[in-house]
Amino acid sequence: MRGERVHHTLQASALVNEAFVRLIDTRRVDWQNRCHFLAMAARVMRRVLVDHARARGYRKRGGGAIRVTLTDSVDVSDEQPHDLLALDDALEALTKFDERKCRVVELRFFAGLTVEETAVALGISGDTVTRDWKLARAWLQREMGHGNPSED
Repeated sequence: MRGERVHHTLQASALVNEAFVRLIDTRRVDWQNRCHFLAMAARVMRRVLVDHARARGYRKRGGGAIRVTLTDSVDVSDEQPHDLLALDDALEALTKFDERKCRVVELRFFAGLTVEETAVALGISGDTVTRDWKLARAWLQREMGHGNPSED
């Protein structure tokens, strides 16, 4: 949310509140640890943002879309803002290609987890997270039609 316009209709506190309401509605979840909770929170926040964008009529009227800049978290591009719905569509396609890479993006971008926290949450090594992260960023950039990814 930090990259959003000032008068965005969904403020960070509203996003957190909506995510919290959806998370407490899942009472039967056996939370394994903090990372498990953050992983679920990332997925819920993604859904809240996408639901909000769709409710604003983006697909129908071509306007009111939530714009996100994929900052150093995802870093698909430093200069161009990307549409959240296009990102969600690309993530859905990535899930079909490689679900773990999609989970890495969700945890790093939507939950803001570090490489180490992501590794713990997914039960993989930090090096694997780093490789998945780089490949997912490149794949998403290509899928979203933005050319070659920048190297980090």
